[in-house]
Amino acid sequence: MTAFSLRYLHLDVFTDHVFGGNQLAVFPLVTRGREPGGPEPLQLLPTVEVPSTELMQAITREMAYSESTFVFPPERPDTDVRVRIFTPAKELPMAGHPTVGTAFALAHDGVIPAGQPSIVFGLGVGPVPVTLRWADDGLAFAEMTQLRPTFGPPIAALDVVAEALGVAEGDIRSTGVPVQEVSCGIPFLMVPLASRAAVDAAALDRGGLVRLCRALGVAQVEVFLFSTEPAGDDTTAYSRMFAPGMGVAEDPATGAASGPLGSYLVKHRLVAPAEADRIVSLQGVKMGRPSRIHIAIEGTPDDITRVRVGGSAVMVGEGSVDCQARRPRLAT
Repeated sequence: MTAFSLRYLHLDVFTDHVFGGNQLAVFPLVTRGREPGGPEPLQLLPTVEVPSTELMQAITREMAYSESTFVFPPERPDTDVRVRIFTPAKELPMAGHPTVGTAFALAHDGVIPAGQPSIVFGLGVGPVPVTLRWADDGLAFAEMTQLRPTFGPPIAALDVVAEALGVAEGDIRSTGVPVQEVSCGIPFLMVPLASRAAVDAAALDRGGLVRLCRALGVAQVEVFLFSTEPAGDDTTAYSRMFAPGMGVAEDPATGAASGPLGSYLVKHRLVAPAEADRIVSLQGVKMGRPSRIHIAIEGTPDDITRVRVGGSAVMVGEGSVDCQARRPRLAT
């Protein structure tokens, strides 16, 4: 078989400086056509072989970031580009930091022309609008619209939740709000804690997580824990996320969980409706990769009508993956 390489861009997402935020590898397999006097539709790079799903999954495991994305021409007329998102364990229907980071990668490559106000990504959940804000030196902010939230019932087994996270049950109960699954495309178990110190002290227990899944009647669960304890800064919540079922032990920035977080905060009146358009989640501090995720929620606590999640990203570098490299055999 013919060997070929795939170029990728390495970005740090939900940060304004390198070596913070959440790492992302973007494989931009597209370019713009160059038809004189006509439109410039996205098309597959002429030098690229289309990778299979199995190959994209293998590449993502090799990259060892929490996610990698692969960008293709659009598959339907109401989108501008098709983006497939993979964790080391599986493909996702949507995700936040890959969506924001991919927008920055495409802007870097000129696939998104400077000054363009928005783009629509085709994700597994369908068309996802992404609004873009520009500065003199390039893209400054990208914000995705997520699905409206769905809320599961409150979880009664707080002792099992506490055991799985290695926290005191009292640190959950004292918040006065429920442990509850919330989804804006991917479900996350929202676990409120009394303090930032309790969030930092959490340590996932794999056996406890198995018992928690059994109690919830699910095969796996992604856990998002947070505190709204004030700390004299402009952040609304201090958070961490564990997702071993996705192949991610801990994630420094989780955009797909941030829409549910903002929705939870508004629904349970931890954030006033007048402040719901400027929620900030500080995540990844415990990992040494602080991330700032901006969340805007529209509607009322009982009827949330729109969920937006956005942030910045920075380029770190680029490279290529040899997809069919072979080790030379020793002469006999």
